[in-house]
Formats: sequence, structure tokens, C-alpha cells
Amino acid sequence: MKRGKKYQEAAKLIERGNLYDRDEAISLVKKSAVAKFDETIEAHIRTGCDGRHADQQIRGAVVLPHGTGKKVRILVFAKDAKAEEAKAAGADYVGAEDLIPRIQNEGWFEFDVVVATPDMMGVVGRLGRVLGPKGLMPNPKAGTVTMDVTKAVNDIKAGKIEYRLDKTNIIHVPVGKASFTEEQLVDNFQTLIDAINKAKPAAVKGQYLKSVTLTSTMGPGVKINPAKL
Repeated sequence: MKRGKKYQEAAKLIERGNLYDRDEAISLVKKSAVAKFDETIEAHIRTGCDGRHADQQIRGAVVLPHGTGKKVRILVFAKDAKAEEAKAAGADYVGAEDLIPRIQNEGWFEFDVVVATPDMMGVVGRLGRVLGPKGLMPNPKAGTVTMDVTKAVNDIKAGKIEYRLDKTNIIHVPVGKASFTEEQLVDNFQTLIDAINKAKPAAVKGQYLKSVTLTSTMGPGVKINPAKL
């Protein structure tokens, strides 16, 4: 794949095959984010888990101290008083059964996170086929199935992100924007790593964090020494 000039220049800053310390890696990722827009900085964490086993699954959520830098649109499935509570908390969209045809038939997906009260999960379950593949299905472990919709909405707006293993046992999550200071990115990244270390399944044997790579939207990846995390 042919890369552009900017990418090639940025790639020269990074020694291939080198494992960097956390702070140096973050500094390099910021320097190599040279696109005209504010690039997202992402962490890609390859684990020693085997997600085919239920006791080696990782799924959870963590509030990044400085947020993600992205405006998150929240859809809440709730009724009556809980629906009013969600609106008051600042949810972008609130509804119940009325939203099903809009999502199912009209392909409406102008939201980034879905929250639901437990009594609405029967309704939301009917959308499993469309929400599941997009990673939008509410989940108690991620705090998106809850009666406390105010807390759920506030946490998400404050920078709560969900992490989970993909099919190849890698976790992909944003940790901020290229415009963030290095200190903000370090705080966010360390908060994420601490949460993932805490979530280590007891059944995992051998090395847990196999590789950790930071990358900006358009820039090259920078590998961090997982032994130091």
C-alpha cells in the first residue's frame, strides 16, 4: 500500500521494531499526527486471552479523566419518569417501542451509545441483529443497562468508553485527540491500562498484555513496551 508523503515523514520519527516507554510513545504519536483535522489517538491492545472461552472474556467501561474529545450522541430507551430523567440529563434521543421501526426499517443510526433501563431490554432485544454487529447493544457490564440513567448519561458525556475483546482478542479504544496535551493523553491512557489490568480474567495464563500500540487516525503505529505497563 502506497503511503502519502506526510505519513512517510511521520514514520521516520519511529524506529521500527522498537518498544517505547509510555511517555515517549505518546510524544511520538502526537508528533506524527500531521493531518489537517484533529486526529483521534487510539490504543490497540493485544491480549493473551482466548475470547472463545467465557471465562477469558474482557468487557467493561472506564471514564477517561479528560474525555475522548468527541461529542457523543446518546440514545436512551426508557419510559415515563425514566424517560423524563434521561431528557433532563442531556440524552440526545429518548424513546421506546416507537424507535424500533425507525432503526430497523429506516436504518437510523445517528447515535454513538445506547442506554436502556432493564424493563426496556425486551424491546431493545428485538434490535439485537442490527445493534449487536455495530457494538451498540446495551450491556450491564458496561453500565448501559441501568435504572440510574442520569449517571449513565453523565458518565458517557464525561468521557466514559467501553472496552471489549474483538474476534482476534484485541481491544481497540480511543484515548483522546492529537490536540490534547501529552499529560492529558498519559492520564487517559494510564486510566485505561489500569482498568484493563484490573479486568484480567483469572483463567488467563502466561503474558496478559502481549502488545500495545498507539496510533493516530492517519499516522503510523508506535509500540509500547507491555512489560512496563
